[in-house]
Amino acid sequence: MSSERAAVELAKGVNGLEKIIIHETRGSSAEVYLYGGHVTSWKNEHGEELLFVSSKTLFKPPKPIRGGIPLCFPQFSNLGPLESHGFARNKFWSIDTDPPAFPTNSSSKEHIDLILKPSEEDMKIWPHSYEFRLRVALGPGGDLMLTSRIRNTNSDGKPFSFTFAYHTYFSVSDISEVRVEGLETLDYLDNQKNRERFTEQGDAITFEGEVDKIYLSTPTKIAILDHERKRTFVLRKDGLPDAVVWNPWDKKAKAMADFGDDEYKHMLCVEAAAIEKPITLKPGEEWRGRLELSAVPSSYCSGQLDPQRVLQGS
Repeated sequence: MSSERAAVELAKGVNGLEKIIIHETRGSSAEVYLYGGHVTSWKNEHGEELLFVSSKTLFKPPKPIRGGIPLCFPQFSNLGPLESHGFARNKFWSIDTDPPAFPTNSSSKEHIDLILKPSEEDMKIWPHSYEFRLRVALGPGGDLMLTSRIRNTNSDGKPFSFTFAYHTYFSVSDISEVRVEGLETLDYLDNQKNRERFTEQGDAITFEGEVDKIYLSTPTKIAILDHERKRTFVLRKDGLPDAVVWNPWDKKAKAMADFGDDEYKHMLCVEAAAIEKPITLKPGEEWRGRLELSAVPSSYCSGQLDPQRVLQGS
């Protein structure tokens, strides 16, 4: 059956917005909306949804989509003069029919290439010329890979700087049963305390209330362990030194119009990012930031999840 389907197809999504569906032969899939260059679905070979998208999100431009993997560019959060998280997530992207060659061997993976360039209106808000290329790929094991390439195409010789995040919303069974491994003992900026700098304790991160932290100089691999589903998400990243961990908890959830009151229980954002030290590109220079997500069955060791095996494995 699956081999008869097109590996990559263009379809109409919510409210008639165009989306691309990527099918992998073993049954995993991903969906990307041209609006925002926004991945809204990632399913394993059993058809289980691995990303969280709020039931309240409207899919109505110019509002961004709440959930999935929003792209924060050229500004993370309110760290600058632009609207929160920048504008890439609420622009219409185009399919890139002739992308420059990738040095990595990604030809064996099913993928789609998108591109965003500034309009004249955009230049009034952020007066820089750029090309933002995004490749979304599905590997044979159902791994989801996002590669962003951002190039400075200014003709006036001016460099530009930006901050960036893949604002990934993971679907979890119950936030109180989840823990994050790989960020122990690291420094972080606490967004609930005016980004004051603290050092994380030696234990895995668990959740008993609102969390909004930017971890600095993080490892290339972070694991999210979901006890109830016996599932571990492994996040691998390259070119993205920081990691944001966010759950709004009940009060913030109630205050967000595009977020269900109890949905905080079933989501967790762990975001590969470049925030503390903005990326600066001179004309002609290109930056690359890569994220690879996999979902694996959790290994148990004397009744406990064994995160070391996950983090030290390939």
